[in-house]
Parts: sequence; structure tokens; C-alpha cells
Amino acid sequence: MIYWDHAATTPPFDDVVDTMAEVMKLHYANPSALHRSGEAAAKLQKRAREVCAAALDVQPDEIIFTSGATEGNNMAIKGAAMQYSSRGKHIVTTGIEHPSVYECCRQLETLGWEVTYLPVDAEGVVDLAALTEAVRKDTVLVSIMHVNNETGAVQPLADVGRIVKKRNPRTLLHVDGVQGFGKVPVSLSGWQADLYSLSAHKFNGPRGMGVLYIRQGVQLFPLISGGSQESGHRAGTENVAGAVAMSKAMRLSRENQPELYARMTEIRELLLQGIRKIPGLVLNSSEQSAPHIIHFSYPGLKPEVMVHALEEMGMLVSTKSACSSKLSEPSRVLLAMGKDMEAASSGIRISLGKEHQLGDAARLIEVLAKVCGNLRPVIEREGNRR
Repeated sequence: MIYWDHAATTPPFDDVVDTMAEVMKLHYANPSALHRSGEAAAKLQKRAREVCAAALDVQPDEIIFTSGATEGNNMAIKGAAMQYSSRGKHIVTTGIEHPSVYECCRQLETLGWEVTYLPVDAEGVVDLAALTEAVRKDTVLVSIMHVNNETGAVQPLADVGRIVKKRNPRTLLHVDGVQGFGKVPVSLSGWQADLYSLSAHKFNGPRGMGVLYIRQGVQLFPLISGGSQESGHRAGTENVAGAVAMSKAMRLSRENQPELYARMTEIRELLLQGIRKIPGLVLNSSEQSAPHIIHFSYPGLKPEVMVHALEEMGMLVSTKSACSSKLSEPSRVLLAMGKDMEAASSGIRISLGKEHQLGDAARLIEVLAKVCGNLRPVIEREGNRR
């Protein structure tokens, strides 16, 4: 089996697994405890925070450990909305965000907040003119992802940050960075980002760990009350082993990013060329998308049929976001890009990782062409019945 679903989750680095096991075995004490073992655990936690901060070129006290980006996105959006409600009750986001952002905003709408959902173009890139019009005096927060989890579309965050801060310097900018870190360059200062969320399992780290960057001076209403852990932002006993393992994954991903980008770009180009030659397939990712995600549709075919047919031939791919892949509805992202219902209901995502080579891509194209050839009569029969 060749695993082509890294946008859903990645296999952890061997060093990360070894580090987490070692810390769990030797440094299991509560880092809030006053005894020697607690102090040793606290030192490891402190060092992990420093390593994560260095990977993002920020200060250690701007790093909050979370259980992942779903929690981080909720902390950022709801925490900012509740903390700064005196400034207004308006939020701006896009129609292509991950469910942990999109549904969070939908929930706030039921509680009295107004949300503007920005349109995107045919390549999934946010409309900057619409953003300029959307930011108002009462806009508390703008939340726009870095890389789209379905199509790989990369948002122009430097332009986004410039527009937001020019229109309203007090408006906070939150970036869901899950699919970007370790694959494409990240510049929180260049984007003028105030909040930035990550999940460790997307960059070969452990599941159940994440980072929320909170720019110095920004306050968030805490969603989890209790103790004073994480500078009062998130109560609960700290996951020291997870934090240390994640910090190692962040360091390795940051160091390996340029080489990985170059290799994945080469592999992606081979895959794009191959997909374009297969009759019936429609590419949804553009040439400017991130190098690790390729998305296409096979109109007229249920995507799960394609997924299982490829699996039988040793290729593991996915349909859309892993958080919504079991839902039968058409892709909200593809519809926002202007795709028709058939294309939006038949999407397939290929996502690359550190182990892939050109030979793997050539094999995938070979298998994909064979599967599409086998399934074409099925599509034609279904079309005739309609």
C-alpha cells in the first residue's frame, strides 16, 4: 500500500515516537508539582515551548499548547469574539474554511454575531476586493486559512494582513496554518498575524497536540476554565510528552521544508501531467497550489467508488477533508469555487508526504488510468439511465 493521504494525517517521525515514549516513561510527573520530578517536567515543557517558538520566529510566551487545531481555531475565534465584543460583533472569514473554522463561525451567528463569508475565485483564492469592503469599524476578527485542506489553494496572506490592518488596525487576523507549516514558507510577522493555529499530526508529530500562537498584547477569553496552566488560556494538566515530541517534529519540519518543497513540487508536476491525460478527470487544484495537495473530480462517479477501487490496487487516497469525508454532501469548497454539482460531488484528494518518490507517482498514474478505464462504462450506464 502507498499512502497518499498526508493532508488527513501524517506518520510521525521515528525520532518523535522515540522521544515521546522516553518522556512518558521517565518524566511522567505533573509539571505544576513543586517536587524535583515536577520541576524536571516543567523544564522540559519550557524547552519545548522555546523550540516551537523558534520554529515560528516568535517569542516563547506567545505559544500556547492545545490538543490540536480544532481546539486552537475555536480558542482563537470564540476567544477573540467574546473578549472583544465591546468593539463590535462582526467576523470575516471565507466560504472555503475547514469545518473547525466554518462551523465555529456558524455557531457564533446563532449567538448574535454577524459573519461575512468572502467569495473565492475559480482557483480557490480569496477575493481581496471583497475583503477590503468587508472589514469595518466593528470587525473584531478576520479568519483566513493559509493552505486549503481540499485543493491546496494558497491564500495571499501578506496582502490579506495589509488590507485588514489598513482598514482597521484593531481587527485581529487569525490564520489556520494546519496545511501550510512544513510544506510552504510561513511568515507570521510578514502576514501581520495575531493568531495562528497548528496541529502536530499534520507535520509528522503526535496526535492530540497543537499550537496556538497568540501575539503579545492580544487577550482571549478562556474557553476552558480551571487552573492557571498555559498562562491562563487553557486549564488542565499539561501533556509534557506530547509537547516535547511536537517540538521535535516542528524543528525537523522547519529544517526539512525547503528540500521537501522542491521534491514534492517535482512529484506533483508529474502527477498533474498524468491526471490531465486521463479522459474524464477534471483538475480542481491550480498550478499555484501548495505542492503537497492535488484535487480532481470524476463527474458522474461517487468518490467512494474511486477511493475503494484505488485501494484494491494498493493506493490510499481520500475524498475531501478527513473531518467531513464520511458525509455524502457535495464539497462546500468546490461549490464556492464555482464548480458544478457533479464535480463538487465526485472529488478525490491526493496528498504527498516525505516518503514519496517519483516512482510512486508514476505508479499512481498508471493505476489511476486503469481504474478510470474500468469505471468509465459504469459512468456511461448511469448517464444513460438519467
